[in-house]
Amino acid sequence: MNKFNTIAIDLAKNVFQVCILSPDRTVIQNKQVTRAKLPSLLANQEVSIVAMEACYSSHYWARVFSDMGHKVQLIPAQHVKPFVRGNKNDRNDALAIAEASWRPNLKCVPLKTIEQQDIQALHRIRDKLIARRTSIVNQVRGLLSEYGVIMPTGFVGFKKHIALLLDPVDSRLTSRMKLQLAEAKEEFDNLSRRSLSIEKELKAYVQENPLCQRLMTLPGIGVLNATALFASIGNGSQFHKPRDLSVWLGVTPQQYASGEKSFNGGITKRGNQYLRKQLIHGARTLLHRTKGKTDKLSVWIQQIVERRGNNKAAVATANRLARLAWILLQRNEDYRAL
Repeated sequence: MNKFNTIAIDLAKNVFQVCILSPDRTVIQNKQVTRAKLPSLLANQEVSIVAMEACYSSHYWARVFSDMGHKVQLIPAQHVKPFVRGNKNDRNDALAIAEASWRPNLKCVPLKTIEQQDIQALHRIRDKLIARRTSIVNQVRGLLSEYGVIMPTGFVGFKKHIALLLDPVDSRLTSRMKLQLAEAKEEFDNLSRRSLSIEKELKAYVQENPLCQRLMTLPGIGVLNATALFASIGNGSQFHKPRDLSVWLGVTPQQYASGEKSFNGGITKRGNQYLRKQLIHGARTLLHRTKGKTDKLSVWIQQIVERRGNNKAAVATANRLARLAWILLQRNEDYRAL
């Protein structure tokens, strides 16, 4: 038992469910509170443990309540669901959040600063821009195939062949189709400019952040991966050892065990999907740069490639890069190839 009240909040847009429990885990009140009244309600409470699901707007409210002096816990949603009893409603959800917060060895989501959320927002916007740009290229390639025009894959081939098809001398397309193609090219160029401007902003930010600069000393970690890591984990102090970060990223094998039988399968794919994807992309580029090198990391990667192939080697390398990143952040050291 602790000496603080527990305040469990089921977050929403306008109407929140607030459940306040005493240190002996007796429900004091469990009621709905509007968005306008929620800050004043929490401000009038004694210092308490405020538990919420790590979801939409949770980091904003966590910062607000932390500034009031409360001890905030952001609980992953999958750890709350098993405690929902009876019908699915806000009252039971708030009670489930409270019960989940009392579990031993609970690993909460670390609170993000405004700076981290800015960088994370830039990454999410850029990722969406790239997805939209890819969608345009795929649609144009599919439409042109009906006209007997087969465009090569990739952005470079797209831009090159679009210019040829829009040439007035080229008669493979009608004027109506050329008009649509020109608008698709304009949309593609606008998305490319926005994506490039975000990348420039991230590069400028790296020059101001020593943690990102330290991460970039790792091979396979560039501006995008360094800023994505910082936005997700900060200095990594929420993890007790390197493996904890790898487990959180979902790049460790998934265990299947029952009785005397136990074996490992593919990676768990838990945690931050975007960050895992970026690290694996960085690892893939590293596979091609280690050929002929004799440092320990390069030799290890070459051996993995020979035994397991490129795909498994990329995931294993991403796992190792994540662990090395945590070590560098905790030791305040730059990476040195041995």
